[in-house]
Amino acid sequence: MKVRPHHPWYLRWGMVLPFLLATIGLAWWAYDSGLELAGFHRNKAEQELASLREQVTLLTAKNELLTSQVAQFERQVQIEQASNQETARLLKNLADENDRLQEDLGFFQDLTATGSKEGELGVHRLRLERDKMPGEYNLRMLLVRGGQRAKQFVGSYQLVATIVENGQSTTHVFTHDASGNAPFQLNFRYYQRIEQHIQLPPEAKLENVQVRIFEKGAVEPKVRQSVSPV
Repeated sequence: MKVRPHHPWYLRWGMVLPFLLATIGLAWWAYDSGLELAGFHRNKAEQELASLREQVTLLTAKNELLTSQVAQFERQVQIEQASNQETARLLKNLADENDRLQEDLGFFQDLTATGSKEGELGVHRLRLERDKMPGEYNLRMLLVRGGQRAKQFVGSYQLVATIVENGQSTTHVFTHDASGNAPFQLNFRYYQRIEQHIQLPPEAKLENVQVRIFEKGAVEPKVRQSVSPV
């Protein structure tokens, strides 16, 4: 039988703990030394990481600024394009109106030079054009009365369309506008320009349109003239 001296636990831990701490410190030192020997410096890495984070923040802010500027430029370009398109449309309309006025001027100069009977009514520059949609047409004409002392002409006009639908030829008489409310009235002394829209079924084929001019109170037309679509 052996007798061993009894030591309290705190004495035992007091003797072991310094060795344990020394071992941990030695291990940490060895680990840190190994990282430094391998080229890894903790402080430098943390500084570089902080620098990279700062650069990311700056680049993110710059990217947001550039995105905002790009959006502004895109809106500006869209506005300028819309303005250019509107300007081009206005210029085209003005050019078309100028061409029409030039034609009117030449027409009236010729009419004045050749002369016409007093009060004679004529249909000039009659034109029938297809519109963009099937079954839609635009008719234009210029009504002119000759003479220097022509009286006021009051009357109306009709458009008689000859169409082929389902293999059969029929006629449609137009006496009012598209709404069906306003009749085609005429009231002028020397001339009146007319532009009229015609709506037919999409499947119908328009062969020609006859213009009939009626003086107020008359049953028979004063003038008849036909035109085919172009």
